[in-house]
Amino acid sequence: MTQTIPIAPTGQAAAHVDAAPARPSRTESVSASTTRKGLRIAVVTPMLPVPHDLTRGRFTYETVRALTRLADVRVFFQTMRYPRLPGMQPRSYIYGSVPSNYTLPGLDVEAFNYPAVPMLSRALNGLVGSWALGPRVRAFKPDLVLGYWVYPDGYAALRVARSLGVPCVIGALGSDIHVRSGFNVHMTRKTLTGADAVLTVSEAMRQATISEFGVKPANVHTVVNGFNTSVFGLADQAQARHQLGVAATDQLVVYVGRFVEAKGLRELIDASRQLALANPRFRLALVGDGGMKAELQMLIQSAGLTDKVFQPGGLPPEQVARWICAADVLTLPSWSEGYPNVVVEAVACGRPVVATDVGGTSEIIHPGNGILVAPKNANQLRAGLERALVQTWDHAAIAAAMRRSWDDVAVETLTVCQGLMGATSGRGSAFSMQ
Repeated sequence: MTQTIPIAPTGQAAAHVDAAPARPSRTESVSASTTRKGLRIAVVTPMLPVPHDLTRGRFTYETVRALTRLADVRVFFQTMRYPRLPGMQPRSYIYGSVPSNYTLPGLDVEAFNYPAVPMLSRALNGLVGSWALGPRVRAFKPDLVLGYWVYPDGYAALRVARSLGVPCVIGALGSDIHVRSGFNVHMTRKTLTGADAVLTVSEAMRQATISEFGVKPANVHTVVNGFNTSVFGLADQAQARHQLGVAATDQLVVYVGRFVEAKGLRELIDASRQLALANPRFRLALVGDGGMKAELQMLIQSAGLTDKVFQPGGLPPEQVARWICAADVLTLPSWSEGYPNVVVEAVACGRPVVATDVGGTSEIIHPGNGILVAPKNANQLRAGLERALVQTWDHAAIAAAMRRSWDDVAVETLTVCQGLMGATSGRGSAFSMQ
């Protein structure tokens, strides 16, 4: 049987679906030659929602789903297959197998995997991935290859594009630029400089791509994230709290994201401990899942926060939206970010945000909708949350200022792709297939 991830019943707000139409003024700017069944785009990515991690790759899913309304798109969903032995599976994310018959609503998906070993095969993952990817993309006969996630998947996409003589665009999502070390730095640079164009989700990421990886400024394009306008928006806080079992008098701070060290969760628990000591109404909701879950449980217990923390787990977007709307404040204390979706979604819901000043977060947050603090600093985080909880915020004004849809993202993405189609041969002068 084909395995399909449930999104939402027809007629209801979809968990991963943006039903809002593209804005005519933006969509009309795209050439008629790129209408559906026009430009054939092979999207290569390991980042899509999966049953064991519903929050994974939401940006990619939403962007590509909107892109399919403008072009002929097939998604090559490639993942790594690790040995089923103790200690031989990744710890930095929730690992699970993805069947070859896996599907997602609104996408033409071809799922497959290739063998890998944590750490040991890192230098070969891009090469091996390209071997698995090549025949599949070749059969699709694309006009262009678009890879989301720089290494190893973007590198595999670039190798295949070069073998077919078609342009390659690489979309960088955040940590695939900011959290690189050792051999990954070399391969990230090789991929980015070899691509015909690079998409970044924030201007801060664009500047890092240019300055740290040596990509020509003219080749790097900022296309910031949108949000699902049918799911995230201003809603009644009291109703959301009633549905979730949160008391009307609670002062609720919500975190949404992966449970990993780099999201600043240790600092968040420390700051929450301090806030709870001074404020008996303080509550924290941790919406998500990840490799740090067991440690988080111990930190919560040792901080005396067991009865003050909600832990609903990883949730689809419509349930995430309910928690955000129930919140007084959303927080994201990350050590690094690209252009964080959850911050965009919180602002769309009219909720103020306390976040660390990293990556493109400062491109979203200003004094009218939130507070920026230094990363890795629990005391600053506590002070920021404390201030946000007592400050008066104009929720309607916060929400009204956020209007960017995924259709807008798709139009801008397609415009970059379309601009490469008239380029002459000899692409990839900075890229060697060796």
